[in-house]
Amino acid sequence: MMWVEEILEKLDHKLEAECGRMGHKIPYIAQDGHYQADMRDVNLSWWTNGFWAGMLWQMYHATGKDCYKTVAEYTEEALDGALENFEGLHHDVGFMWMLSAAADYGQTGNPAARRRALHAATLLAGRYNPDAQFIRAWNQDKTGWMIIDCMMNLSLLFWAARETGDVRFSKIACHHADTAARVLMREDGSCNHIAVLNPENGELLETPAGQGYAPGSSWSRGQAWAVYGFALAFRNSGNARYLDIAKRAAHYFIANVGMTGFVSLVDFRAPKEPVQWDTTATACAACGLLEIAGLVEEPEQELYAFYGEQILHALAKYHLDLEPERDGILQNGTAAYHREEDTQVRIIYGDYFFTEGILRLLNQQITIW
Repeated sequence: MMWVEEILEKLDHKLEAECGRMGHKIPYIAQDGHYQADMRDVNLSWWTNGFWAGMLWQMYHATGKDCYKTVAEYTEEALDGALENFEGLHHDVGFMWMLSAAADYGQTGNPAARRRALHAATLLAGRYNPDAQFIRAWNQDKTGWMIIDCMMNLSLLFWAARETGDVRFSKIACHHADTAARVLMREDGSCNHIAVLNPENGELLETPAGQGYAPGSSWSRGQAWAVYGFALAFRNSGNARYLDIAKRAAHYFIANVGMTGFVSLVDFRAPKEPVQWDTTATACAACGLLEIAGLVEEPEQELYAFYGEQILHALAKYHLDLEPERDGILQNGTAAYHREEDTQVRIIYGDYFFTEGILRLLNQQITIW
């Protein structure tokens, strides 16, 4: 895979340049080719604030360059303020500290990083509703809300269970996954973004649109969370039902991107016009497909590996900016269908998943999740 090796070389060159420019900044969305905002100042508790560190830990593992380790450590230490002022945190602490502190601990054995990740896991477990058996999303008045995104955060709970020997963490993760399978997944393999439950008994009340086009539509990044999240739930728990769900979600994703050159639209059930891409969903799903490939035997393995590579190749061919003087790698990411300011932009989690995917193809990734 010569093209993959060439991409990694260019990624390394670009990310090294970004590290030199960024200093202690935590990036989110590049504007006019530059990371102008520092999320430490904008919102230290923002859910994406671990992706920069996660990408750098991946690159440190692949290259051994100290610049990646140093900048990743800056981000991790800065996030201590979010732990101290925990009221701003919600269900996405897995994204924040799995990719920063747990990744650090896995690479260096840093005991402070382990404590941070366990602190975050305890906060996540504290959001669990034992009667309705789910981890609540967001804060304020959303006591019955759960979202498909949280499937990715469950890895932090599985990690904490292994680290501490306390099965409470893994039990909570499995209960949430079971509820997600019941109320978020559909028979055709597609998924809802949000489910609103009766917090007293878990009865499903409604499934609002969320970041997709409309209720009942198919938000592609939510679909990617389902592909990758249920695959990870299987790897961490051994429950074969989760792998079956991940496969159905993957088949639905593959069928839809097969109609659009292996790059996903923001919503698979939105009107044909305007055309809106979300490369972040594409990159995340590719990682999920490669994860599934590592969990199954031939000939299934070849199927998922083939489509994972095809999707990453399409992103590399049509949606990359690898110029070292500009910030942001993956172009045409979209945070939400109806949020114009976050449409067709460069978003840090797209860069993370693309980088992870490229390293997966070369078998040089670290298993963070």
